[in-house]
Amino acid sequence: MKPALDPAKLLMNAYVALILAFLILPILIILPMAFSDTDYLTFPPQGFTLHWFGDYFGNSRWMKATGFSLKIAALTAVITAAIATAATYALVRGAGRLGALFQGFLIMPIVVPHIALAVALYLFFQRTGLANTVAGYVMAHSVIAMPFAVFTIAAAMSAVDPTLEDAAMSCGASRFSAFRLVTLPLILPNVLSGGLFAFILSFDEPVITFFLAGIRQKTLPRMMFDNIEQSLTPTIPAIAVLLTAMAVLVLVAAGLLRRVEARRRS
Repeated sequence: MKPALDPAKLLMNAYVALILAFLILPILIILPMAFSDTDYLTFPPQGFTLHWFGDYFGNSRWMKATGFSLKIAALTAVITAAIATAATYALVRGAGRLGALFQGFLIMPIVVPHIALAVALYLFFQRTGLANTVAGYVMAHSVIAMPFAVFTIAAAMSAVDPTLEDAAMSCGASRFSAFRLVTLPLILPNVLSGGLFAFILSFDEPVITFFLAGIRQKTLPRMMFDNIEQSLTPTIPAIAVLLTAMAVLVLVAAGLLRRVEARRRS
């Protein structure tokens, strides 16, 4: 005899399905528009063409903005991964009574609305001369990416036995050498995953970029906003297809890195 269905479980499954549909449906609507044969956005798309992808890759302004975004995202990934590793080590190994306060500061960029953070950074960068500079972009994007990198790295570092470092230091290694030679190789897949998440967050970030962008140096999200205001063509959905594909590749790469870590521990 089959067990009776649990109404609470059915409601929970239905709720999860509705949330997933709410998140996925806009993507399923916008992506096919990239292949439309018309000069304007329409759904369902009419005809099939790859013209809008060629329009993106053949436009020097789009390519300049994309190259600038890649530069900012790469620098953000490296700097965020390095700082997040140090912050996570302090949080997991030596935060003590201030651990909760330290963790609160780390997650604050998630809690604070990005629009408020963008205004604050804009005013600060205007006074310090960092507005519309590569350093300003990287600093701002590192702030919003830091919590995600820290949580990713903390999941691995908390599983590393601290006595391994103690054993290395008892053999004459310094604390930094013990971390570099013992702990870092064990958490490296998660450090790389944190860097990948920082890369994709920086590359796709629209709100803070809108405040910091200048006239000459514009990131890809800012260029997309300008294109929407001036001439809304299927080039925007074409870029959305490429950004979605890049995000999927980053998630797959992060998943593979986690599998590598799981195999090391097994």
